Amino acid sequence: MSISQTDRPLTSLGILLSGRGSNFLAIAESIRAGRLKGAEIAVVISNVAKAPGIEKAKELGLPHAVLVSKGLKREEHDANVMACLRAHHVNLVCLAGYMRLLSPGFVAAFRHRILNIHPSLLPAFPGLEAQEQAFAYGVRVTGCTVHFVDEELDHGPIVVQRAIPVLETDDAGSLAARILKEEHLAYTEAIGRVVSGEYEVRGRRYVKNRDQAAGNRE
Repeated sequence: MSISQTDRPLTSLGILLSGRGSNFLAIAESIRAGRLKGAEIAVVISNVAKAPGIEKAKELGLPHAVLVSKGLKREEHDANVMACLRAHHVNLVCLAGYMRLLSPGFVAAFRHRILNIHPSLLPAFPGLEAQEQAFAYGVRVTGCTVHFVDEELDHGPIVVQRAIPVLETDDAGSLAARILKEEHLAYTEAIGRVVSGEYEVRGRRYVKNRDQAAGNRE
């Protein structure tokens, strides 16, 4: 007997953020509106004490924690974060403007269970200020990428990409704003794909498991 997505236990999301958390809010709204099924936000964690995103989590009544990273070694801080994620039984970690590189131990503990969103069509323009990089380079098409996190910066297997044209009327600010709108759509889509379980990772490739998907519809 196959198991439909509605019969699966909810996937517990752990949201990590450092700033305003606009992607976190988009995920929360998608869950509330029923566009993202099979998932719930188990905890929101910030490494910055007064991050606007953590204040929004409080307003929404979501479990939340502030684990300040300043002054701690990366491995020490990551151990604190992992302990909090495990305490809330998180099985999918979503980086939503989390301005820290994860330690190899963290990545290994949640292998192919950490998603990140980046405001470019990777592998183009990794790192900070990707929108400004794309605009300065003069590309005609850019966008955003949701990918699994590995030990390298903005590098893991790609789950979803959304592309937009760079308009003649754009400047760096307007381009960043239009990319952000696509990010909100792309992250929900990517989480939905992972929550479905109907995929496998082959090397660098996210591959839809069509046989499993067909079985789940029976």
